[in-house]
Amino acid sequence: MDNLIPSFSIFLLIFMRVSAFFVTMPLFSYKTIPAMHRIGFAAVLAWLMYYSIDIHPLAIDGKYFMLIIKEAMVGLFIGFIAYLIFSAIQIAGGFIDFQMGFSIANVIDPMTGTQSPLIGQYLYSFAILLLLVLNGHHLILDGIFYSYQFIPIDKMIPFGDPNLAEFIIKTFSKMFIIAFQMSIPVVAALFLVDVALGIVARTVPQLNIFVVGFPIKIGVSFIILIVVMGVIFSVCQHLFQYMFYTMRDLMKLIGGS
Repeated sequence: MDNLIPSFSIFLLIFMRVSAFFVTMPLFSYKTIPAMHRIGFAAVLAWLMYYSIDIHPLAIDGKYFMLIIKEAMVGLFIGFIAYLIFSAIQIAGGFIDFQMGFSIANVIDPMTGTQSPLIGQYLYSFAILLLLVLNGHHLILDGIFYSYQFIPIDKMIPFGDPNLAEFIIKTFSKMFIIAFQMSIPVVAALFLVDVALGIVARTVPQLNIFVVGFPIKIGVSFIILIVVMGVIFSVCQHLFQYMFYTMRDLMKLIGGS
């Protein structure tokens, strides 16, 4: 019993980081996965990681409870930064929907339970499948596993570091830049369509431009999407790579390495 309590204390710290990581991480945090399954998977993963982490037993005292809070915050931060980057796909779809006129019709995302744009949900679903095909979920699990090399489990870290806030702000701005780059072919084409429709409206006043323009913009949007879909998926691959690099840089920043 004396050896069991220190071992359980270390396992609990690992479990807190892994379970908090699954709360915000894309793919593992979706509501379509039952909570009991996520808790069980986090427990099994924490149990496997327990035997690969070399650490001396910790006493259960005031510092230990602070370590529990620290581990939960680390897991939430790492998962949140990855979710932030991954949201660029839905934001790109939102930009496209706004130009197409689909912004008034949102759908309920069954994975997150929130409203999302039509094209954004379409691109997001394909991005999830692409992530699974490329074994990105394995790299995500590797990220939480190797996080202990950058952020020791028995070390308190300052979350009030101004560099951490600056890093999150830069990542947030980078997300919008990536989203704009993904949506710019369709948005630029629709801008030219709007210019052409404006010229037609001035030259042919008898033509009801609102009735004619809406189906034209939808048709042009789908044609452009079909043409550039391969480019969008190529950008998604670079997005996944950037997401993993961002997770690593955040771990280094939090761990002070």
